[in-house]
Amino acid sequence: MTAQPRVAVVGAGSAGLATLKALRDAGVAAVAYESADTVGGLWVYGAPGSPAYRTLHLNTSRGRTQFADHPMPADWPDYPDHSRVAGYLADYADRFALRPMIRFGHTVERVERAGDGWTVHATGPDGPLRADVEAVVVANGHNRTPKLPEPYPGECAAQQLHSHDYRGPEQLTGRRVLVVGGGNSAMDIAVDASYAARRTLLSLRRGVWVVPKYLLGRPADTLNGALARRLPWRLRQRISQGMLTATVGPPTRYGLPAPTHGFLQDHPTLSDALLSRLTHGEIEARPGIARFAGHRVEFTDGRVDEVDLVVWCTGYRVVVPFLDAELLGDGADRLPLYRHVFHLDAPGLAFVGLMQSTGAAFPLVEAQARLVAARLAGRWAPPDPATQAAACRAELRAATTRWGHRRPHLRVDFDAYLAELERELAAGRRRAGVPA
Repeated sequence: MTAQPRVAVVGAGSAGLATLKALRDAGVAAVAYESADTVGGLWVYGAPGSPAYRTLHLNTSRGRTQFADHPMPADWPDYPDHSRVAGYLADYADRFALRPMIRFGHTVERVERAGDGWTVHATGPDGPLRADVEAVVVANGHNRTPKLPEPYPGECAAQQLHSHDYRGPEQLTGRRVLVVGGGNSAMDIAVDASYAARRTLLSLRRGVWVVPKYLLGRPADTLNGALARRLPWRLRQRISQGMLTATVGPPTRYGLPAPTHGFLQDHPTLSDALLSRLTHGEIEARPGIARFAGHRVEFTDGRVDEVDLVVWCTGYRVVVPFLDAELLGDGADRLPLYRHVFHLDAPGLAFVGLMQSTGAAFPLVEAQARLVAARLAGRWAPPDPATQAAACRAELRAATTRWGHRRPHLRVDFDAYLAELERELAAGRRRAGVPA
């Protein structure tokens, strides 16, 4: 990297790497700051801050997860494990010569405006570092700061662990385990516990749709993807929900609470093994927690069980600690961004990966990164500020209609959003006067 960097990228996980690749392709000099000593972010098992556990696999299929310009090997399984994914990201960095653009072991402490540009303050092996750049791309991920529930009535004497600190089944061996949550990590950990623990309980405060990883002999997300290219989400919902109910049955068939929302109105929970372990009695479903009393936990249906270990699979807080509060408004998870990328009031500040997708993340961060690179290379121009703000309001209304008040600012439909970014790239090129 010979040119003075014009852009600072925070993070070298999938979002940061995709951003570096897009900027290099566009001829924009950039530098990334990564606190770890390698690329890959959360997929690197054992890396500081990584939530990866030994049994972690993709919950979206290989073909729907891979970068467009870097396919995963055809002989890989449909749902690769974390080590393959981490290796895939490392290969991506090597193939496109991204490592020289990354300052490893550097933690960004503060990013602040400086005239028409930005100043980045970081600490690294050689002490404090300051860099003045034209633009900053935030690609630090949002699965690093565990979110714990509000305290329940009573005192819990059982050991407590957040899924962020779970590494493998040996932590569960011989214990009476209560797993709390309905996401993919909760299902994975409950399945692990069903083989290692003395007893496994799974508590869900509200119902979720549990989707097998294969439907009709194909990865489940490929079926919905085929529908998404042709049908609006409401019609897809009816078709997919009917297919799921016909092939698997309703969640109540397995002792799980009925979902509050229709299919496609929450983050998908995929698991082949969970339903089988429930039907074999190796996992016992419970509703929400009412109160604790030592090692005893009472649930909202009145049942009481003894537990030794509570694993909280309650998600993460979205934290961008190096930005001033004035830039984050009501919080990073409620920040209006044009096309989920560009800050409305701070030119030169962009975000890649600050979203919750109904599908995989890699193709979406790749598309976001191309938009950012086109902007910084002068090959894409945004609409006027009023149009950008109106677009954010319209997206928020649509997201709230579909997903309610569960982080609607972050929610995107995988296929619809990918198509929207393609249209936006073309429209912005026309606004910039760039030939198609």
